[in-house]
Amino acid sequence: MKIIKVNDKMQRGYDYHLVESEGENFHERFKPELTPAEMLSLGVFGGKYLTDCQQEFPDYWFKEAKLSATQKDISLNYFNVDSSQSIKQWQAKGWIHPQDPRGWFQWYCRYYLGRRTSEEDLRQIKRWAAFKRHYSAVIKFCEPFDFSCRKKQRQALLHWAYDSRQI
Repeated sequence: MKIIKVNDKMQRGYDYHLVESEGENFHERFKPELTPAEMLSLGVFGGKYLTDCQQEFPDYWFKEAKLSATQKDISLNYFNVDSSQSIKQWQAKGWIHPQDPRGWFQWYCRYYLGRRTSEEDLRQIKRWAAFKRHYSAVIKFCEPFDFSCRKKQRQALLHWAYDSRQI
């Protein structure tokens, strides 16, 4: 069992254990369409996600990642729109768990690596499944592959590991 030690701008002195192999043995209800590396290479979160904590994750995740060293840059997002709320808004809504202070995508990255935390995993998987309603809205209101239709929803879906380029 491998132990990951975290010391970055948002989290110090946090350790977690990898109990599964990377990208394997996901909960039966959790079937993300994109890996963290694919999401980062497509352009998500204005390129400002994980920029100060790359050492926690595999180097290959960042080989083709679209990142911004200084500030959020919407032009790096796949659909060139801002579809995310601020971390302060996430905190106010109670979406942030202390073990993952950066939110859902940090949870997903750590889950993908092989960390498992039963109660929090179930909560995040439930949130991920609920987000699929946006996938259904794109299908209902857009012509297939019309990427100019509902760009914010399509970008948000990418943030949640749904491949909105396929609808």
